[in-house]
Amino acid sequence: MTILLGSIADDYTGASDLANTLTKNGLTTVQTVGIPDPSLALPDVDAVVVSLKIRSVPADEAVVAAGQAEQWLRDHGAGHVLYKICSTFDSTDAGNIGPVTEALSTAAGGGVVLVTPAFPETGRTVYLGHLFVGTEPLNESPLKDHPLNPMHDANLVRVMARQSCGRIGLVDLATVSAGAPAVRARLDKLRAEGVTAAIADAIFERDLEILGEAALETPVSTAASGLGLGLARALVRSGRVPPKATAAADAIRPVGGHAAIIAGSCSKATLRQLAVAEQSMPVLRLDPEKLLTAAPDEISAALSWAGERMDAGPIIIAASATPEAVSRLQSRYGREISGRAIEAATSAIAAELVARGVRRLVVAGGETSGAAVDQLAIPAFLIGPEIAPGVPVLRTIGNPQGDMLLALKSGNFGGEDFFAAALSVMH
Repeated sequence: MTILLGSIADDYTGASDLANTLTKNGLTTVQTVGIPDPSLALPDVDAVVVSLKIRSVPADEAVVAAGQAEQWLRDHGAGHVLYKICSTFDSTDAGNIGPVTEALSTAAGGGVVLVTPAFPETGRTVYLGHLFVGTEPLNESPLKDHPLNPMHDANLVRVMARQSCGRIGLVDLATVSAGAPAVRARLDKLRAEGVTAAIADAIFERDLEILGEAALETPVSTAASGLGLGLARALVRSGRVPPKATAAADAIRPVGGHAAIIAGSCSKATLRQLAVAEQSMPVLRLDPEKLLTAAPDEISAALSWAGERMDAGPIIIAASATPEAVSRLQSRYGREISGRAIEAATSAIAAELVARGVRRLVVAGGETSGAAVDQLAIPAFLIGPEIAPGVPVLRTIGNPQGDMLLALKSGNFGGEDFFAAALSVMH
């Protein structure tokens, strides 16, 4: 197996977001969960996205895991490796975006790493190094209340500098608009000045195409899925992508079985999606505090509730709560303990639902999705058609539970009818 483009994603929903973007833009793509076991037979594809859970772990752990994934990708032919991060730059001052970027760059021989979370299709733009979420600066958006990584600074040059050892530069919009040669010249100039990473502006899709063309000539980039669009289109234009039959149709062959939705995200978007879904399907709202103090009873009650309703149609089990409720819980029990307890409970529920015949599963929330996929021990996915921007249908590869269709949704992604839309393409 020889691949053209490799990627390391810092969480599972971000991985499927990127894999979806690569597929839409001409690359056949597989998403793996961790580094594939040598015994796993992967199809012949253009790109592999190795999904890890390293966004919120200690920086040294993230560096080791990313380094191992990078080595596997290089061993399988990847000339460029994209470190896929969240489009809202979720990160504390300790990392992990800076430390992982620097470690990957060092392993690849150094140089200036192009960094951009821009993805205009999903409302993420960067101007003069400042990240906007829709029309709001990052620090004024709902991300200021993120339960794990609250974002209080929109200036990504400053944000990146606080978590990096090297100097951070800027590739401004005027330079990007001048084309890929101008971007490469800017990166060369920054390198001569001792800069190790540079935030790149991008407002429009054409900016991503220019950045992708420039980045493809370097060994490493750090970005959200938007740069994946640019990299994929640059590879296709180069003539290096061999023609293949589309994998999308195979990815959504019917699997039957029951359908369920598990939600752990506390984002405004997911809370609205739950409210809309509640009008057409049964929703059980878990008590987050009981998941910390009486988890076995709360899990048992949820499974009993589900068992009475699954035969009649899709069900939703949600541990999502308002930012205020999450803040109170974290104040009482601690941020990490609260998060881990909820992830453990929702993943246990997901595993038991699959054991009872669920074959179409939608999971909302990055950490929730990661915990569920780990619990189910799913090694890889074939990427199918898009449900909503950034969220494709995923068909399991090498799954011990048999064929399943999944959708792993980042908390802020999707319209208010996302859950119904996902189930409508998963049969």
